[in-house]
Amino acid sequence: MARAMLEYTKTVLQKVSFDAKLFAKEVKKAVSLLLPQEIEELKIWLKQFIDDKPELHQSLLLLKA
Repeated sequence: MARAMLEYTKTVLQKVSFDAKLFAKEVKKAVSLLLPQEIEELKIWLKQFIDDKPELHQSLLLLKA
């Protein structure tokens, strides 16, 4: 089930990527819900996903906290 949460989180992040504030809010929510190893996987995925979206780079800072 935990794996499903990570996949759901990725789907949500893709859908809200048009709004940097909403995206950051969803990243914060994901950090509070996911397991530590899933957060690491999310970091890797996020780096690839936001590579061409500079307005979303700020959200990576939320994963380091």
